Amino acid sequence: MIPSVLPTYSRAPLNFESGEGSWLVEADGRRFLDLGAGIAVNCLGHAHPALVDALTTQAGKLWHTSNLYQIPQQQALADKLVEHSFADTVFFTNSGTESCELAVKMARKYWYDKDQPDRTEIIAFRGSFHGRSSAGIAAAGSEKMTKGFGPLLPGFTHLAWGDHDALRAAVTNTTAAILIEPVQGEGGIVPLPDQCLKGLRDLCDETGTLLILDEVQCGVGRTGKLFAHEWAGVTPDIMMVAKGIGGGFPLGCVLATENAASGMTAGTHGSTYGGNPLGCAVGNAVMDIVTDPDFLADVNRKSGLLRQKLEGLIASHPDVFDSVRGAGLMLGITCKATNIDVVNAGYAAEVITVPAADNVIRLLPPLTITDAEISEAISRLDKAASSLTA
Repeated sequence: MIPSVLPTYSRAPLNFESGEGSWLVEADGRRFLDLGAGIAVNCLGHAHPALVDALTTQAGKLWHTSNLYQIPQQQALADKLVEHSFADTVFFTNSGTESCELAVKMARKYWYDKDQPDRTEIIAFRGSFHGRSSAGIAAAGSEKMTKGFGPLLPGFTHLAWGDHDALRAAVTNTTAAILIEPVQGEGGIVPLPDQCLKGLRDLCDETGTLLILDEVQCGVGRTGKLFAHEWAGVTPDIMMVAKGIGGGFPLGCVLATENAASGMTAGTHGSTYGGNPLGCAVGNAVMDIVTDPDFLADVNRKSGLLRQKLEGLIASHPDVFDSVRGAGLMLGITCKATNIDVVNAGYAAEVITVPAADNVIRLLPPLTITDAEISEAISRLDKAASSLTA
C-alpha cells in the first residue's frame, strides 16, 4: 500500500522537533550540529530572533492578498535587492524551481520581442541542477533527472563543464541564453573559476546572448559576498535566487536588468503566492543582516577557519576523505569511502552533512556558525570518519 506521503524521498530516520542557531534537536533529545542548513536554506540558522520577530509580527497583521494589489513588504524587498545587486527589477517566486521557469521564459520572450523568434536555444551544462520542473530537468538534462518524464521541453543544449571551445562553437544565431551555476551544488560543489565567468560574460557580450546565473544555492552570502558572481567582477542579465533569501521560509525571486526583462509586460507571468507579505517580511529581515559588510567579512573569515580545519581532518583520514573544494561556507569534501556511508556515519556522530554528485559530502552550515561550533563540527566529523575505519 502506498504511504500517505508520496514516497519520492529516501528519508533518514530522524525526527527533528526544534532548532536553535546551528543546532537541531531530535525527538529523543539528541542535539545534532547542522552542517546542511536545510540544503543551504537556513542561512541564519534555526529560529533566528530577527526572522522569528519579522514572521510573527507580520502574521499578526496580514498573510496574503495576492498580486492583484500592492504589497508594501514586497516593494521594500525588491528595492533592497535592486540596491545591492546588478538588477533593475525583481519578480518574486516561492522556490528556485519557479525562478528557473521564469528565467527561461524571460530569455525567450526577450528575443521574441526583438523579432528573432527562432532564438530560443539555451545552453546549459552537465552536472547542473536547476530544479525539478519541466524547464529545470530539461536544462539539467541528466538521465537521473529526466528518465520517464518525456517528452522533454525542447530548446536546451548540454555542454561539458569547462570545455571552452565547445561553448564558443555552440553559440549560434538561435542561442537565446547561457545558463550556469557559479558554483554547482548538487553537482558536487564545483566552483566556476573567475576567469571562466569573465569569459562567459565576454562571449555573451560579443554575441548578444543573455547570461543567466543560477544562484539559488550559492547566493545570499553563501560564498562570502552577497552573490557568488561578484567575486569575478561581472554581472549577469538574469539571475535565479531562492533558498537563503527566505532564511527557511519558502521564497525565491528572479533578478534582471531592464533590458533583459523588457519582454515581461503585464499578463506575461504571474504567481498567486509569490512575494506575499509573510515571505517578504522574512526576506527583508534576511537582507538587512546579510548585506552588512561586517557580516560578510565574518563569513569569509569563518570559511578560512573551516577550510583549514577540514584540511587537517582529511590528512587524518586519508582512507575516508580525499580533498576539499568550494567557496565560502559552501564546501564539499570528495570522499574515498562512499559518500552516503560518510553521511550516515555523521548521523551516528550527531552531525549533519548533505550528499552530492561525484562522491561528495556538502558542508553548508548556517552563515552564523560560531568558531566553537566549527571546532565541534570537526570533532564530530572525525568521530564519523573513525567509525568507518575502525
